[in-house]
Amino acid sequence: MAGQYYKVIINNRKAFHDFFFQETFKAGIVLQGSEVKSIRMGRANFKDSFARLDKDELWLYNMHISPYGKSTGAQVVSDRVRKILVTRGELKKISGKIAEKGMVAIPTKLFLEGNWVKVEIGLGKAKKRFEKRDTIMRKVAQRDIERALKETNK
Repeated sequence: MAGQYYKVIINNRKAFHDFFFQETFKAGIVLQGSEVKSIRMGRANFKDSFARLDKDELWLYNMHISPYGKSTGAQVVSDRVRKILVTRGELKKISGKIAEKGMVAIPTKLFLEGNWVKVEIGLGKAKKRFEKRDTIMRKVAQRDIERALKETNK
């Protein structure tokens, strides 16, 4: 769409360290009151959050959104369970993937698309400890290679 913008508010970097993601879905999220203003200010946290299917609906657990200080309405509980809005086809796909052994749904990104707050849900498997070390070693090696290339080009 013309005029649509995309602004990332939060990236869940720890999730990329702990999981191999096979697929991601973009979905809406149900928010109350002044939660949108708090998210726009970057006052949300994905620490230990996950998505779970319950009664044919997808729910986001443990996502913390700090209360907006200038709010005059009723205060919203910061760690409440929030509904994730996905299409019926995506919900079937996600439920099939989660039913597989070891697959989990983890929020990877919170962003603004136009005026709407969206969440990106990643479906993946947990990494083992040695896989995490291998990933770190690959990143360090790549960084060293780039640094050496940069110095030779000077």
